[in-house]
Amino acid sequence: MPAPIPRQRAIPAVESGQAQAVPAGGGPSNDVAPPRREAARKDETVRNEATADNDAAHTTLTLLLIEDDPTAAPILPDLLDSDGKPIRVRTARNLTEAERLLTDDVHCILLDLALPAPGKAGEPDDELAVLRHVLRLAPRHAVLALTASGDAERGAEAVRVGAQDYLFRDELDGRLLSRAIRYAVERKRSDTAERRLAEGKLRAQENARLERGLLPTPLLEGSPLRFAARYRPGRSRALLGGDFYDTVRTPDGTVHAMIGDVCGHGPDEAALGVELRIAWRALTLAGLCGDELLNTLQQVLEHERDDDEIFATLCTVDIAPDGRRGGLCLAGHPAPLIARPDRPAQLLPYDNNGPALGLVPGARWPRMQVELGAEWSLMLYTDGLIEGRIGEGRERLGQDGMVEMIRRQLSEGLRGEELLRAAVNEVRELNGGELTDDVAVVLLDRVP
Repeated sequence: MPAPIPRQRAIPAVESGQAQAVPAGGGPSNDVAPPRREAARKDETVRNEATADNDAAHTTLTLLLIEDDPTAAPILPDLLDSDGKPIRVRTARNLTEAERLLTDDVHCILLDLALPAPGKAGEPDDELAVLRHVLRLAPRHAVLALTASGDAERGAEAVRVGAQDYLFRDELDGRLLSRAIRYAVERKRSDTAERRLAEGKLRAQENARLERGLLPTPLLEGSPLRFAARYRPGRSRALLGGDFYDTVRTPDGTVHAMIGDVCGHGPDEAALGVELRIAWRALTLAGLCGDELLNTLQQVLEHERDDDEIFATLCTVDIAPDGRRGGLCLAGHPAPLIARPDRPAQLLPYDNNGPALGLVPGARWPRMQVELGAEWSLMLYTDGLIEGRIGEGRERLGQDGMVEMIRRQLSEGLRGEELLRAAVNEVRELNGGELTDDVAVVLLDRVP
């Protein structure tokens, strides 16, 4: 609808053996997002993980050895990566030193499982407590468990807990350890990518279920009117946009239908549209209609919107129990289209169209009486259906073009869901592809 991080400094590390020291300022620092919404924090975490993965694929590998006697492992200076370059080694004699040396340029941790783990007195013994502590400390790093020869059961349990592999201390040589480090790093990278993919799919499924649950279920039990609707959000990979609609039958037999459009296309606009729809249903079932109903909805909009410039257009109709007449209120919204067997499809009168909700404090929305007849089809729609382009030029379909299109499709015998599907598809084809605006269309039919 047209509508008017602080940076954490990496701690310099002292590397042992014959490995080279990290130049001052050479290690990447860790970006820490300031406190924001949970979603922003998660997005920042994903970006940091992706950056770390990319860096790991193109830089010299760095190993952090956590061992209380690092000199007992003479093979470490001979470690080579897949390109034949020396693997840099840092050493830590305990977990306190390890936490200080664990900067973002470390790719793999070689952990001696015999190290004592921090714990509280009285806690039950856990032979893998030191590993669990390191996994919590370094969830993004590959971990190799180092254990005594013959203790395969403990090594296998370490892998089950979260290590990428286990190695026997007295069976190590430079070639074996180099290969194990490269394997662990690649496996961790693969596991991280797979986890992010699974989390992304899960979030998409949860969002889809949520958005699908927010779409309305018409309450028309006992009414002879037939109902059909089509809905296409303008946002990519979304099920819900700023357009909204609903239809209910009140106890006196009157059928009330509504369609509206919040300016904008994002999730905030979609959420506001849902709020307005739910408010409309509650107020309608409570007996409000016409100007009183729209005035109350404007108050809801004013309280719920994030910006004073946000507004919403709305079209409401109430159809008498006999189905032959109805009332129409327009708040800056396109007039509905009515089709009857004895005359061409046309727009309902819209001379008394009031302003959109949220624009004019204290506005009024006159209710117009409309004669419908014995047999008719009434189509309510949002401007996404009429503002698509025609071909490559700047010309829009417009209301006149839409009326002509519906007349032709009706003459071809299209009705109900089939008519709406054909209308939305043709508008997309005329536009030369997907529409950028949300589209909602509601069709009510009375057939004697």
